[in-house]
Amino acid sequence: MSSVVHGFTDDALGDHDAVGLAAALRAGEVSRAEVIEAAIARTQAVDPRLDAVQVRSFERAAAAPETAGVFAGVPAFVKDNTDVAGLPSCHGSAAFTPHPVTATSGPAAQFLHSGVVVLGKSTLPEFGLTASTEFVHRPPTRNPWNPEFSAGASSGGSAALVAAGAVPIAHANDGGGSIRIPAAATGLVGLKPTRYRLLDQPGARKLPVHLVAEGVLTRSVRDTAHYLAAVESFGAHPKLAPVGLVEGPSARRLRIGVVTADVFGRPVHPDNRAVLDSAVHVFAGLGHEIVAKRLEVDPRFVDDFKQYWAVMAAAMTLSFRLGHRGRFDARKLDPFTTGLIGMAKRNPLGSAAAAWRLRAGTAAYDRHFADIDVMLSPVLSHPAPRIGELAPDQPFDDLFAKLVDYVGFTPLNNVGGGPGISLPHGLLPTGLPGSVQMAAPRGAERTLLDLAYQLEAASPFPRITDRRADAGAA
Repeated sequence: MSSVVHGFTDDALGDHDAVGLAAALRAGEVSRAEVIEAAIARTQAVDPRLDAVQVRSFERAAAAPETAGVFAGVPAFVKDNTDVAGLPSCHGSAAFTPHPVTATSGPAAQFLHSGVVVLGKSTLPEFGLTASTEFVHRPPTRNPWNPEFSAGASSGGSAALVAAGAVPIAHANDGGGSIRIPAAATGLVGLKPTRYRLLDQPGARKLPVHLVAEGVLTRSVRDTAHYLAAVESFGAHPKLAPVGLVEGPSARRLRIGVVTADVFGRPVHPDNRAVLDSAVHVFAGLGHEIVAKRLEVDPRFVDDFKQYWAVMAAAMTLSFRLGHRGRFDARKLDPFTTGLIGMAKRNPLGSAAAAWRLRAGTAAYDRHFADIDVMLSPVLSHPAPRIGELAPDQPFDDLFAKLVDYVGFTPLNNVGGGPGISLPHGLLPTGLPGSVQMAAPRGAERTLLDLAYQLEAASPFPRITDRRADAGAA
């Protein structure tokens, strides 16, 4: 199963990104019907090997009325923890009995505002609580660059479909790295915006610590930039200055702090370090000032994040039980979720203290930028694991220890509320794409997009179609 899986071929989608495809649609070079038909065909070709689609709504997409927006007519998927009226939402869990929801959530409405045509819902691990899209009740979602490896999580299905060329853009969200982790694993651009930049899931802003941000996964910086500019006015937060459209790199030169060790001070895997060093070399060659930086967080940060994550699992489970009644069977939860719930129950007083300390994480995050403009780091502490290494049915403590060792850099942005972007860079010895993360002060998405354009131009992103000379459509 080691060969590349992709759907790129000479059809109406071609190798367009979302911006290019929307332009071709506006110019009449391709028709909406041709584009939707091609996306459906590609999805049907790759998904038997990737298992990235949770809900198919192909007939509905083909019959949908014309849309307006920057990506009018562009096919896409919505992550299956986000409600779209008429489609079920099962949150990656076998505990749900699928049934169509009656209302579209704010994040989905914002995504649809860009003009995309939804082909269905993409997979995620149960409740989005882990870093690999694997399940107890169904086959895992696989990485199109090499199906023996994880596609990351929790937005793993969206990442796999975009990376494989089934669609050029897909919805995603990020509570501890769930946009950036799958972007890193599959060679995509993944921006977690500033807290409150885009609309949130119902109730998210009432939580003690607001971790989750909405966004998209794309194959180009310009797709991410155009999406953000197109939708940020839809429910804009009054205290955040608009980003606007960033159309390319500037001549501005910045002070970049390079982080090479995780929050424990541990060095990353040599392969990830080599990718980081390569990106540092590119930025230095472009004239940016490079300085060493380390992550400075409360020593209890990891334990606090784990405890709050456990509380979130317990809260979501209770909410689903109350909200779905007979359509939710908690006996079918996977072992990792039940392990998190058990952790929350064992230490209820510690959960309140953990939340209080995490709330102070915004100020701690801000202090990192007192003497730098941007932080550059790996996205992950080691390359994407093989399928099974992060499976949810292994002993809970073993899996959690592996997750801590893997997810060493992304959660800080969620606690601090600042923007972070994962960018493809080079190839790892496994043949999977390499990646780096850039983080910036809250509200500074323009800075990240500027630097992202610079990296993309100076070191073009790896292409799945070049992965092997004999690799083609599935």
